[in-house]
Amino acid sequence: MPLSFVDRILRFAFSRIVTKGSLTVLTASGVRLVFGDETGDPVVVRFADRSAQLLFLMDADMQLGELFMDERFIVEQGTIYDFLCLVLREAQNETHPLPARLIDSLRARFRGFRQRNLPARSKRNVAHHYDLDGRLYGLFLDTDRQYSCAYFEHPEQSLEEAQLAKKRHLAAKLLVQPDSRVLDIGCGWGGLALHLADEAPSGEVLGVTLSEEQLEFARNRPGTKSHSNRVNFALQDYRSLNGTFDRIVSVGMFEHVGAASYGQFFRKCAELLDEDGVMVLHTIGCSAVPGFTTPWLDKYIFPGGYIPSMSEIIPEIEKAGLMVTDVEILRLHYASTLSAWRERFMARWQDAAALYDERFCRMWEFYLAAAESAFRYEDLVVFQFQIAKRNNVIPLTRTYIGEHEQSRPKVLHAANA
Repeated sequence: MPLSFVDRILRFAFSRIVTKGSLTVLTASGVRLVFGDETGDPVVVRFADRSAQLLFLMDADMQLGELFMDERFIVEQGTIYDFLCLVLREAQNETHPLPARLIDSLRARFRGFRQRNLPARSKRNVAHHYDLDGRLYGLFLDTDRQYSCAYFEHPEQSLEEAQLAKKRHLAAKLLVQPDSRVLDIGCGWGGLALHLADEAPSGEVLGVTLSEEQLEFARNRPGTKSHSNRVNFALQDYRSLNGTFDRIVSVGMFEHVGAASYGQFFRKCAELLDEDGVMVLHTIGCSAVPGFTTPWLDKYIFPGGYIPSMSEIIPEIEKAGLMVTDVEILRLHYASTLSAWRERFMARWQDAAALYDERFCRMWEFYLAAAESAFRYEDLVVFQFQIAKRNNVIPLTRTYIGEHEQSRPKVLHAANA
């Protein structure tokens, strides 16, 4: 069967990328296109209609996720994760075609304008993702509902153990004292705040969030009730906070600040941090030059979100009068975290479909698969910045981190679950 013009473009596009592995693409006209060297597990995908092929070719960053959600891009053999891994792995050293580079350039150029996350917009953005039915997150997160990168001390570590290790790691870097007053910006469902309250038995912890669902869960979980006189959770934007804190931590929230607001964020943190205080910022980051948010992710998962490069963060820390005292880059930890989430979600697919519908489940599968494959084969990492105002508040060597971690429990306390 002679190839149509669209099929020829599709063959050209995939042949430039996939030279290893085994990928078969079934076009809408019934043509079978084979790519790779037939090594590894075969992946077979199919376009349901000619328009789907055109949309994919015009802007795969936006359209692939939608086509998968709408069952117009169908994985016949393997999974969408297998397809994304194969393509991203093979595309690492391939230059994008000129049209794609032009679209990418425009998206990067206007990212600041799109990410002016003023308080009202920030609240709407957070509600879009974090105010989903709380039972959804219970399907795939660990028992403490840690919705950020875990810290895998060894490959066989369970998700629960690795999330507890993350909290130990953060507490160690914060140098929490028994009487510390701690602020958790973007506290999620409250697990880290409660962990830090155990580290500061005569101190206080304030967790702030913009998610009403998270706030309700955090306030009513058993661990909160047992710490009711020392732990408080508030529905509050960080920009409206007052007072000073000995320790400030922010995990998985900075991705929602928006590039246009980085200066404001760090100026506020400088205002809130005591002169002898310590702050730790844990955020997804980009190990390459500044870019843009994938449009599908911006539309369906994290509106207003942005993954910063280190070159975008450190200058704003310095301008705010703060200093970076330590930086750690967690590379494949998030890939392992997402792998555990994706496996758990797929095992509970029917429960998720009962909460929403099948299209939502395909959206969530694509989100988890795309994120995991990007952490494995693209330039996504996690940055942990330790920040202070004075250079003498941190020990001279990093041995204190390991010493702290070794002295703390390796199992999540049932009261905090």
